Amino acid sequence: MGAVVLVARLVLADLRRHRAQALMLLLAVTVATATMALGLSLGDASRSMYEQTRAATAGPDVVALSGDTGRAATSALAALADDPAVVAAHGPYRIVHADLTTRGSTSSGVVVHGFAERPGAVDRPLVTSGRWVSPGGTVLERGFATALGVGVGDRVTIAGRSYPVVGIAVTAATSIYPWAAQIGPGGGPSDSGGLAWMTRSDARTLASSRRLPVTTAIDLKLRDPAATEAFRQAHRDPDVRVDFHSWQFTATQDTVILKDSRPILVVGSWLLSFLAVTGVAALAAGRAAERTRRAGLLKAVGAGPGLIATVLLTEYLALALAGDALGLMIARLAAPGLASPTASRIGDAAELGGAPVVTATVLAVAVAVLSTLRPTVRAMRTATVTALSATARPPRHRPWLTALSALLPTPLLLGLRLTARRPGRAVLQACSTATTVIAVVALLTLHVQPERGYGLDGSSVLPNLRGEQDRRLMLAVTVLLIALAVVNTITLTWTTAMEARANLAVARTLGATPGQVAAGLSAAQLLPSLPGAVAGIPLGLGLLSLFAAGNSVPAPSSWVVGAALATLLATMACTALPARLAARRPVAQALSAETA
Repeated sequence: MGAVVLVARLVLADLRRHRAQALMLLLAVTVATATMALGLSLGDASRSMYEQTRAATAGPDVVALSGDTGRAATSALAALADDPAVVAAHGPYRIVHADLTTRGSTSSGVVVHGFAERPGAVDRPLVTSGRWVSPGGTVLERGFATALGVGVGDRVTIAGRSYPVVGIAVTAATSIYPWAAQIGPGGGPSDSGGLAWMTRSDARTLASSRRLPVTTAIDLKLRDPAATEAFRQAHRDPDVRVDFHSWQFTATQDTVILKDSRPILVVGSWLLSFLAVTGVAALAAGRAAERTRRAGLLKAVGAGPGLIATVLLTEYLALALAGDALGLMIARLAAPGLASPTASRIGDAAELGGAPVVTATVLAVAVAVLSTLRPTVRAMRTATVTALSATARPPRHRPWLTALSALLPTPLLLGLRLTARRPGRAVLQACSTATTVIAVVALLTLHVQPERGYGLDGSSVLPNLRGEQDRRLMLAVTVLLIALAVVNTITLTWTTAMEARANLAVARTLGATPGQVAAGLSAAQLLPSLPGAVAGIPLGLGLLSLFAAGNSVPAPSSWVVGAALATLLATMACTALPARLAARRPVAQALSAETA
């Protein structure tokens, strides 16, 4: 217990002394783990919401559909209900393919299901607003109504006839909006569209008066819900074309809208984790002398290597695990909204599965360990006497650098020397810039992709919800990456200024002005940022090629080059304030602090 108490007290004292650094690590890990957990759990969340909707609406195990409308097709569908494996059925019922227009002239394809005024034992849509169908009125599927901006009491025009919207409902018998049609007229492919319900007589009148295409369907409940494939194979009829849609197929189809969301979040979490490691590594490097002295003090009082490593690593591991817990909580709360962007499903997302939790936790621990392992090992290997008297490591003297930089203007001379004396810090800054450019290039490329809207004939009057969600997620990830990159740039600038304060003070005694010193500190970050920005362009395009479709369109070259230049300008702006503050420090104070 004595060792545990000692470690806890030392960690708490260190956290109180470096609150800003602790907060930075906590926020970085929280963002990275939340993004990773969301990306890995979206599929499970979507399936969970489908299962909850299916339970609440007595969803069928199999929906059989035929593009034919004659007696042979109706008899073939009705005969499916006589199979001993079927315990309940609804139908056959007609599905009318039509066009729908709202008062705001928004047009969309729609399939109208002709239902009884009292739903049966299978496929009982759950009314979430208003009431169920009655003669002369229509009920809209909730995801479709949300996209149209229509509510109970509004009127819609279906195939030239006006109907009041008497209710809003959800069902698990069809896929989410906009894939309610399941099959097209004649059994062919279907376009994007929504779902509406009418009474059987109204649906029959609508189809006959306008001579609209009609398909026929029946909903089936099986004795064994898992035996859908065996049921389908047993009822293949070469004379009547029947399509079978199982509940497993519908649940999988729901996740199609998340096809690009998952890689955006998962790859985004990798990039966020990389920036987190970069920022925390810079902080750890800035505290290297302090950590080495702490290791020396612990050695002096008899602490062993295990206890020293525990003290030095526990602070970062504790913050990383706390950030992991916060990230998992955020992912749990955000999952329902991201997993069902069309409002076609009800319920909450299930608890995060084991794989997302374990992966996010491993990610958090990796960020903490990779950020602090090198300075921790260096502190443990330093002799006790050396550690107790250690200050910042003196830079290496490079004659060739001195001869080269002597020909440069003072700000560039200072920046080049600061960069060359800390090559590891320069690599971190270059990587941070490259990561930012990768995200911006991805965002610009996603923005220019052509997409088919959900309106009638692909009109953009109803936007493509999958494309909208992907752009929102990409924008959110990019904003988070830029925010972390800004913090990293400010941290690297300030850390460099603090470590080089004696050298900069000497430069000022030799005639350098505060403005030249501030410009030199900015140049020390801008010089490695330049190759980072250049490398970020092909890296971003290469990363996109792994996930992009074959018909994807690249972003204009002018946009990409402009993004890289804007990143460099932003780097200069971020370094201006910390560089200016560091340059204004009195020379005498900096030199006396160094010799004290």
